[in-house]
Amino acid sequence: MAETTPSTRASFSIPSIISLIAAIWSFTSGAIFGLILAIVAIVFGAIGILMSLSPAKRGGVVSTLGVGAGAIGVIAAVVKAIMWMLG
Repeated sequence: MAETTPSTRASFSIPSIISLIAAIWSFTSGAIFGLILAIVAIVFGAIGILMSLSPAKRGGVVSTLGVGAGAIGVIAAVVKAIMWMLG
């Protein structure tokens, strides 16, 4: 008898999806909320990168994009805060 193993399809991790959504949302928010969302994107992106090391999970690229966009979101939030203070 031949044993069959069920095929498992690799799926994106929830942290990688949260990271990308938070990063995108941080650009449309104000300075303080945008900064919070950018930090959330970086944290969940790092978790997603760690989880993507498992062969059953995907999302390493998505998590890396989330971390990068989160870093840009931090810069954008700081610029928004400076513009708010100046004008």
